Amino acid sequence: MKKKNFYILSNGKLIRKENTLYFENEDGKKPIPINAIYSIYALGSLSITSKAISLLAKEGVCIHFFNRYGYYIGSFYPRETLISGDLLVRQVEHYLDRDKRLYLARCFVEGAIKNMQKVLAPYGLSLDFNADLDGINSIQELMGFEALARQRYYKLFDEILKDFEFGERSRRPPKNEINAMISFGNSLLYSTIISELYHTQLNPTISYLHEPFERRFSLALDIAEIFKPFIVDRLIFYLVNKRIIKAGDFNRDLNCVLLNENGYRKFIKAFNEKLESTIKHKQLKRNVSYQRLIRLECYKLIKHLLGVEKYKPLVIWW
Repeated sequence: MKKKNFYILSNGKLIRKENTLYFENEDGKKPIPINAIYSIYALGSLSITSKAISLLAKEGVCIHFFNRYGYYIGSFYPRETLISGDLLVRQVEHYLDRDKRLYLARCFVEGAIKNMQKVLAPYGLSLDFNADLDGINSIQELMGFEALARQRYYKLFDEILKDFEFGERSRRPPKNEINAMISFGNSLLYSTIISELYHTQLNPTISYLHEPFERRFSLALDIAEIFKPFIVDRLIFYLVNKRIIKAGDFNRDLNCVLLNENGYRKFIKAFNEKLESTIKHKQLKRNVSYQRLIRLECYKLIKHLLGVEKYKPLVIWW
């Protein structure tokens, strides 16, 4: 049975009865086949019994929690079973060594900028931004370089989008519909990458572009830079320009615009379909899903850390 992501949008409780997981709310009790779940995304208020947690941990199922505004707030990350002391030492070594860390940080920024350019190209637009990063010699400079590139990239959105105006990036709170979708999409992507990291031997708290912090899986932030343009941004262009998401799919007040429940459902459906859609991989010569591409990127990073093959970021060709 192929495992799938499971999304919970309403309030309720996860309980376990024998070896079956149930989602229970005011509408009743629904069985969830544990062997069919890859990850759980909880957007409603969710309580979980200790027996349910035990079963999820045994099966290696991550749960990602979002607040009522759609912001990612944390994950249940089961005890890791794919532990490698050698890889952990290599990860730390590549963080502590200035040149090794800079190489990986440059790769993440280079991948992000090149994928932004690829996303713009079908619309006859160009980022007009040189991605030659060899002369940048600090993480702070790299972060500033990437931020400037993304600022220029976002300024071109209004030439692509119909119906909604973007203007400029605003985060907490998002000031308009496009910002609301970017924030929510980035949160979904970040949590998806956390799930993929769990299924590798990588430690998700040791990162290279973003500084590692307590209570944050910062390696997921690094990898997300590469994937945001062609997973989240392309998805938003599609949802807006095909008029799948409309003005009525948002709640608005004086200071904030957020997707409402109907909007969340539409966005999540499209996001999950994107993760499950496939492309013909140039090296593997077979179809792989977008979600699998994230895992493959993790494997490429592992090979680099172990000295098997130099890491090069994924740049889309489709």
